[in-house]
Amino acid sequence: MIHHWLAKFLRLHVVVRIFLLASFIMIIFGNIIHLIEPNTFPTVFDGIWWAVVTAATIGYGDYVPETFTGRITGIILMLVGIAIVSSYFVSLATVAVTMQAAYIEGKLFFKGNQHMIIIGWNERSRELISSMSKKDPSKKVVLIDETLETMPTKHKNVHFIKGRANLDEILLKANIHKAHCVVITADQNKNELDADMNTIITLLAIKGIQPTIRCIAEILTSEQVDNARRAGADEIIESNILTSSLILNSLESHSTMASILNLIRDSDTQHLLICEPVEGIVGKPFYEACNLFFKRNKMLVGIKRGEKTHVNPPQEFVIQKDDLALVITK
Repeated sequence: MIHHWLAKFLRLHVVVRIFLLASFIMIIFGNIIHLIEPNTFPTVFDGIWWAVVTAATIGYGDYVPETFTGRITGIILMLVGIAIVSSYFVSLATVAVTMQAAYIEGKLFFKGNQHMIIIGWNERSRELISSMSKKDPSKKVVLIDETLETMPTKHKNVHFIKGRANLDEILLKANIHKAHCVVITADQNKNELDADMNTIITLLAIKGIQPTIRCIAEILTSEQVDNARRAGADEIIESNILTSSLILNSLESHSTMASILNLIRDSDTQHLLICEPVEGIVGKPFYEACNLFFKRNKMLVGIKRGEKTHVNPPQEFVIQKDDLALVITK
């Protein structure tokens, strides 16, 4: 039985072991001093109080041993107790420093919920985290990256985890089961095809653990878009196509790029292309729907019907029940 309890004690964390040992010593010396000088220490609690104060080197002086035996007991307590109490605070400080270092180096589990997981650190991730922090400071973000050595940002709502996002242990460390959504950015350290393959493998790993979680994936090569959908991507961002389209638009329409970027960046006051239900406009032609949305201080720019999006369709285009409205709204 003794060996069993000793084994359980030794398996405890060092801080807990030292705390329990210190508490045991204070109780023992409190009882001893109460038995030696019952008049000076009327209760066992008075003895324990004196033992704690003495071992902590505070020395209030409200209880002082008067006999030779009592003072010898106090000397022994000082020699033993001070060493143990000092060890406890040193261990506590060491644990705190170790935990802080583990947090900065991305080694700690994330225990929150309804958080966003961002995979890959790059300028897109930086901008996304910055925009999220401004829009909703309370929104928790878990950043997963295998190339970083320490936390790359000072935003307090970001929890960094170092590792490969296609490994189950890393995804579980990010608490994937309780996450709200996942954003996978293309790996800037790989060529385009390898980056897309890495994204697809990561999608498979995520959907294998949590099939219902919403995944937004950045794909660089058009031939891998279908594979990303098969892997479970709910939304696919073809960043190369978006960039080339913006460049082409800038070539054809001079001095419009700044306006487009301002519209995209100004997410605090207006939202670009938000999908909304078409309640109240089913069966109406597109031009009438535009007028109705305009009265709601929204601009209707298109209709999403199934997998196809109709931007600025003909005025006689009729709205159907399952359509989604693409609007610019404040």
